[in-house]
Amino acid sequence: MRTARIASALLMGVAVLAYSGWLLEFFLPTGVSPVRDPAEALLTGPRVFRVLLAVSGVAFLLAGPPLHRLGPVQWSARLSSISVSAFGLLTLLQALYPERSDLLSALLSVVLVAGVISLILWWPPGWRALAVVGLVLVLATWLAVVLARQLDAYEGVFTRAQLVVRAALYAIGGTYAFVKPAPRHAHR
Repeated sequence: MRTARIASALLMGVAVLAYSGWLLEFFLPTGVSPVRDPAEALLTGPRVFRVLLAVSGVAFLLAGPPLHRLGPVQWSARLSSISVSAFGLLTLLQALYPERSDLLSALLSVVLVAGVISLILWWPPGWRALAVVGLVLVLATWLAVVLARQLDAYEGVFTRAQLVVRAALYAIGGTYAFVKPAPRHAHR
């Protein structure tokens, strides 16, 4: 149990840190407008953005199995860990195939919504409130991105806000997995 807790914390930490690699755009010349251009446009720029996204995808993918061991044995908890791995797989595909980034970004949102709903179903009350707020933010930023694309205005701002929300939710999830008490039946 302790190994799973440490592995999940390390993998989630690496995943969130690498997923936040888009912030390097403020220090590197990219030719991408943070206001107009979607964050996915960075994937066609300097290679570091694709490499960091691929690293985060692999880390999310590998974090699922140890998280699977830490949650309770019920379908909603299992869905949480499976959604982390699915998010990782889609993130890795986004890094490998940036030309399909809009579709993959939508699928990432679907997987994240499913994962957050599963957390709402099994997390304890204080943490559950964070998951509810997270769900509202995920849906709000997703809607903002869709509207920005339709209106052709501020898409860059909203896609970056979406990335911040995603990273924050995974950071909270990783923190919960690390600090939650071990089940009573587990060996310590």
